[in-house]
Amino acid sequence: MSALEIQNIRKSYGALETLKGIDISLESGEFLVLLGSSGCGKSTLLNIIAGLAEATSGDIRIGGRSVLGVHPKDRDIAMVFQSYALYPNLSVHRNIGFGLEMRKVPKVERDKAVREAARLLQIEPLLERKPSQLSGGQRQRVAIGRALVRKPDVFLFDEPLSNLDAKLRMEMRTELKRLHQMLKTTVVYVTHDQIEAMTLATRIAVMRDGRIEQLGTPDEIYNHPATLYVATFVGAPPMNLLNATAHQGSLRIDGTSITLPMPPTKAQIKQERQLVIGIRPETLYLDESGQLEAICEVAELTGPELIVTAQAGSQRLMACLPPRTAIAEGEMLKLGFDAGSLHLFDRATGLRCA
Repeated sequence: MSALEIQNIRKSYGALETLKGIDISLESGEFLVLLGSSGCGKSTLLNIIAGLAEATSGDIRIGGRSVLGVHPKDRDIAMVFQSYALYPNLSVHRNIGFGLEMRKVPKVERDKAVREAARLLQIEPLLERKPSQLSGGQRQRVAIGRALVRKPDVFLFDEPLSNLDAKLRMEMRTELKRLHQMLKTTVVYVTHDQIEAMTLATRIAVMRDGRIEQLGTPDEIYNHPATLYVATFVGAPPMNLLNATAHQGSLRIDGTSITLPMPPTKAQIKQERQLVIGIRPETLYLDESGQLEAICEVAELTGPELIVTAQAGSQRLMACLPPRTAIAEGEMLKLGFDAGSLHLFDRATGLRCA
């Protein structure tokens, strides 16, 4: 039995349809990340799972039971919001245990659950403090602790790390990963940050305009993107996309005299066809015999790598090179790559070539 089933969920506001038929089945212990840009429908879907919004049609089943029309408190879910939503007048201890207190859980049992959650989150010394005495990261741990003590079937996270600075976000990602590995809980997590999605998820649903563009493991999403949108949304720097034409078993890059060999897995493409070549920046390297020629425009040292932006004819591309590489602006670069690392997409449909 699936821990969570989302069956053909649609949501409309009058003539505006924000969710256009979402289907996901989530097994117990999975960590699903809903990934997409603002306005794609990911938070709307999370609110429908939580019972904070009603679906126009479709069904949500938790543990095999339909929860449409069931009050949020009776759905056996716990939610962590983007805003910490802590009670400023209550101590950390009472904030974590407040939900249990409202459910009339005995004080001894409640205290035990709070202290266990505080131990897991490493905030035991903070239990008697008020939220105003905590840092942003500590407040987020308290909010997570309040969800943990419920021991629900499904945890819901709505962009919980977006209010933290970069260093704290990285630390909290590690903590969330550690907690999930320890507790084996079922999680649905909303974010627009592809780094969070790649590091936390067991599966990612990339959403766009109320639909799922691709549902798969982080490896599948990154190494086998199903559409041009997924290819460019996941990856930093993003995948290079070069317009090209398939011609007599090779790939001719538009606006240049460059012709690349057809990847071995796409040898069946014989007829002339308008395509887009996808190349991850990290798969490119300097090679005197490289077939891809481009003129360096900008070289940016990030520390672990040198990110070079270059112009190939009328098209632009990026390459991630070793940090000590010496490259001057305006220099002609010859870039090599493994033919197997090329991704091909149909230019008209945006879909990956089978």
